[in-house]
Amino acid sequence: MKIIRTKIPDILIIEPQVFQDDRGFFFESYNYQKFAEATSNLFNFVQDNHSYSKQNVLRGLHYQIRQPQGKLVRVVIGSIFDVAVDIRKSSSTFGKWICCELNAENKRQLWIPPGFAHGFVVLSEVAEVLYKTTDYYAPQYERCILWNDPELAIDWRLTTSPILSAKDKAGKPLKESEVYTQSPILAMK
Repeated sequence: MKIIRTKIPDILIIEPQVFQDDRGFFFESYNYQKFAEATSNLFNFVQDNHSYSKQNVLRGLHYQIRQPQGKLVRVVIGSIFDVAVDIRKSSSTFGKWICCELNAENKRQLWIPPGFAHGFVVLSEVAEVLYKTTDYYAPQYERCILWNDPELAIDWRLTTSPILSAKDKAGKPLKESEVYTQSPILAMK
């Protein structure tokens, strides 16, 4: 398992070692010890989520202002363009974003710690996305940043208008959104 630090060091790309032969493939998709070493042993997963989406569906940018969730995201069918936005006001990378293509072929995973908004758009005909979370879903604390906020200027690689939920259409620009005044990660230490 290879851990790749991104331009925002708290966000990690995890590349598994895949063993493939004429029978198929095998890889270790999660290893607690290696994950704990890479993240200073701060996180435990409490919930697994599975979504199915059609091409051009854009989900995000979601976060929970209380009970913030870290997410370990991977794709088992298809391909997505995954985005995480730093919304920790005290961070030197506040308002910056990281992107990564995750797909069934590259088997990469993206670790997005608490303190980030998350979203993705489906690049393939369909995609199934699995992600582990560090806290439970709490709809009363769920917030949404507008996916096309000009301040963020995210290049979603879209060739047509995205398919959005009513919630995602009603997202707020970052400058009007509730953000973390203190890093949720620092609060855990």
